[in-house]
Amino acid sequence: MGRKSQFLLLVVVLVAYYIPKTIPENFEEPWKLIWHNTCLKIFVHLGTFLEFLGLYNFLDLLAVTTALNEVPPTSDENVTVIETKFDNTPVRVYIPKRKTEALRRAVFFIHGGGFCSGSAALRNYDFLSRWTAERLDAVVVSSNYRLVPKYHFPTQFEDVYNALKWFLRKDVLESYGINPERVCISGDSAGGNLAAAVTQQQLYDPDVKIKLKMQSLIYPALQAFDLDSPSYREYSHMPGLSKSLLIRLMSEYITSDRSLEKVMLSNQHVPEEWSHLFKFVNWSSLLPERFRKGHVYKNPTYGSSEFAQKYPVFLDMRAVPLLADDSKLRGLPLTYVLTCQYDVLRDDGIMYVTRLRNAGVQVTHNHVEDGFHGAFALLKFKIGYRLIDQYINWLKENL
Repeated sequence: MGRKSQFLLLVVVLVAYYIPKTIPENFEEPWKLIWHNTCLKIFVHLGTFLEFLGLYNFLDLLAVTTALNEVPPTSDENVTVIETKFDNTPVRVYIPKRKTEALRRAVFFIHGGGFCSGSAALRNYDFLSRWTAERLDAVVVSSNYRLVPKYHFPTQFEDVYNALKWFLRKDVLESYGINPERVCISGDSAGGNLAAAVTQQQLYDPDVKIKLKMQSLIYPALQAFDLDSPSYREYSHMPGLSKSLLIRLMSEYITSDRSLEKVMLSNQHVPEEWSHLFKFVNWSSLLPERFRKGHVYKNPTYGSSEFAQKYPVFLDMRAVPLLADDSKLRGLPLTYVLTCQYDVLRDDGIMYVTRLRNAGVQVTHNHVEDGFHGAFALLKFKIGYRLIDQYINWLKENL
C-alpha cells in the first residue's frame, strides 16, 4: 500500500471515529454542529495525550486556548465598558450611554467554563453583556473568579460572593444609578452553579441588606451526588459536553487528586452515611414522566466511608445547591432556568425547577428541545442568538 493510500485510510478512520454516528433530526445547522463537536473532541483527545506525556496540564491548556478568544474592554456608541475590581475580584462593567432620569436595572453575570477556563473578556460573553446592557438599558456586571487547577472550591464561590456583596451595597448601587429593587444574578453552566449557590447564601446573610430580585440559571451544574440520571445515560457523548469531561471538571473543582475522578466515573463516590441526601436528587420522583420514560432508577452503590472525611465539600450547598433543604429554598427570588434536551446537565436543572416550585418559588422553565450544552451565546450558531433573545426578553418582562 502506497503512502497516499495509507494517508487516505488514516483520514477515513479519523473521520469515522470523530464524526458522530447519529445526530438528532431536530438539530438546527447539523453539519456546523458536527464540525464544532469534531474539533472539540480532537482538542480533548490531543490535550489528554499531551497530559499523559507530562508536557501540559489539560486544564491549563484549555484555559490558555480559551483565552485566545478574549477581547479588550472597548466602549462603543451605545455602551461604556470599564474594567475594575469589586472587593478584589476583577469585573467588567457595561453601562448604557443612553440618558435617563430613572434608576436602571442591573444584571450580575457569572461566566461558565467548568471552573477552569473562561472570563468576562471572552468574545461571546462580551457580546452577551453588551447586548443585554443595550437592550435592557441596564448596568451589567460580568464577574471573573480565580480558576482551577491553581485554585479549588471554595475560592471561586468566595470570589463571586464577595464581589456581589460589594456590588449590592447601597452606595455602590447609587454610584451606578441602579434601582436596588431591580437586580438579577445570572450565570451559565459552572456560572449557573455559582449563581444558584450565591443566591441561596445571600438570602440568609444578615450582612446583605439589599437582596436579589431574581436569578437566571443557564443549564446549571447543581449536584455531584448521582451521575446516572437519564440525561447522563442518554447524552454522555453529545456535542458540547461529554460525561467524562464533566466529571473531570467537577472533580478538579474539589481536588487535584485524580483518584476522585475515577471513583466518580463509576458513580460510587457517596458513602452510605450520606444516603439520606439522595432524596434531594432522586430523579425518579423529581423528573416529569417524559424525561424518565424508559429509564429505571437504580439504588445507589455506596462508596468508602473515608470519602466522607476526605471530601466534605460534597455536602456543602455552596458547591452543590441542589442539596439545599426545602427550608433553604423557600423565599428564593423569581427564577428563570434554561435547560437543553441534549445535555448531560439537563436533569440537574429540571430537578431544581421541581424542587423550587414545591417550595413555593415562582419559576419560569425554558426547556429547549433542540438545545445542547454550550448553545447559549454560541455566536456561530443561530440557536445562540435565539436563546439570548429569549433570555433578554424574560429579563425585560420581569426585572
